[in-house]
Amino acid sequence: MPALDVATWRLDVGGRLLDLDAVRALPLDDVSAVLDCTGEWWSQQTWRGVRLDRLVDLRGARSIEVRSATGYGRLLPASDLRRTWLALECGGAPLGAGHGAPARLVAPGRRGFWWVKWVVAVRPSDTPWWGQSPYPLT
Repeated sequence: MPALDVATWRLDVGGRLLDLDAVRALPLDDVSAVLDCTGEWWSQQTWRGVRLDRLVDLRGARSIEVRSATGYGRLLPASDLRRTWLALECGGAPLGAGHGAPARLVAPGRRGFWWVKWVVAVRPSDTPWWGQSPYPLT
C-alpha cells in the first residue's frame, strides 16, 4: 500500500496540478455512501470531498479517467460527474493510507473496484468508458 507524502502530493486535473490545500479550498460536500467490496463485505460511511463536476471541466469529453499512484485507473461516464466525489475524509477524519490517502474516489452505487484509491489524476478522456474491461484485470 503506498504511503503518499501529502506535502508533495499533486493532483493532475486535466493538465493543471493542484496541491492538497488547493483541493481543500474547493467546495466540499458530505456524502453517505456504501462501499461494496467484491470481497464480500460492505461499509456505509460519511465521506467528505469535492464533487467531480466542480473539479474538472470535461470540454466535451466522453468520459473521465481517474488514475491511482499505483497505475490502476478507471474510466467513468461523463454523466457520473455530478454523483462522484474525490474524497479527502471519511467519518470526519482525513483518509488514512489504507483508505487511499490523501484522496480517493467515492462512486455511490458502484462496486468497490470503481472507488480508485491514492488518486493522482482526474482527466477528461475521449475514450468511451464502456470500452474498458468491466472488471479490473490486475
